Amino acid sequence: MSQSKSALRRNGFTFKQFFVAHDRCAMKVTTDGILLGAWAPVAQVQRILDIGTGSGLLALMLAQRTADNVTVDAVELDEDAALQAQENINQTPWAHRVRVHSADIQQWVNTQHGRYELIVSNPPYFEKGVECRTAQREQARYTTTLDHAALLACATDCITEEGFFCVVLPENVSVAFSELAASTGWHLRLRTDIAETENRPSHRVLLAFSPQPGECYSDRLTIRGPEQQYSESYAALTRMFYLFM
Repeated sequence: MSQSKSALRRNGFTFKQFFVAHDRCAMKVTTDGILLGAWAPVAQVQRILDIGTGSGLLALMLAQRTADNVTVDAVELDEDAALQAQENINQTPWAHRVRVHSADIQQWVNTQHGRYELIVSNPPYFEKGVECRTAQREQARYTTTLDHAALLACATDCITEEGFFCVVLPENVSVAFSELAASTGWHLRLRTDIAETENRPSHRVLLAFSPQPGECYSDRLTIRGPEQQYSESYAALTRMFYLFM
């Protein structure tokens, strides 16, 4: 998504209540992350886990959306990204309840005893392909360091019985991910297909899985209207974050 120059400071993205610097992170602030952070269900949540926090975007969005007694654990494998996430969080009103952990999530979960009502991840989804310019970028883009089976296993170890595990994925990846989740005991409960405009096919999917079976609610959201302005539904979802809404 393009950003107006007035919304930029240093190398990052300015939201209504916080700024996210991302110059030391392989993956920048994107529409994918903003959608997930605004969409993930937060009702009755007490503890949140952000797997692969990067710049800290999701952790901060979810902290803004929740009450002051809600805590967020943000885990990031890349040390530079974890440091930048901590710096970003320190400049916000929620620094006292967001904790950044510079760690491999697969090792970190083995040291934890509490569980989470909400787990979110904007995960890598490319199979190993063309070599990236940096190892940091490769780690963020490819499933080599955290494949989807390992991600689902980590979420399984940390979720409460009534909790939700939420991801954003390309539409063509979401089918295999959903099938893998179902085969390991997860139940799809919420699905929102994302399209750039009404006449274009969906290109991203927001998914919420739970250990508990139940009805799955599905809908579709378009980002832009006929005149290329933001659609009413997208504006309603993200209005509390964007400066220009």
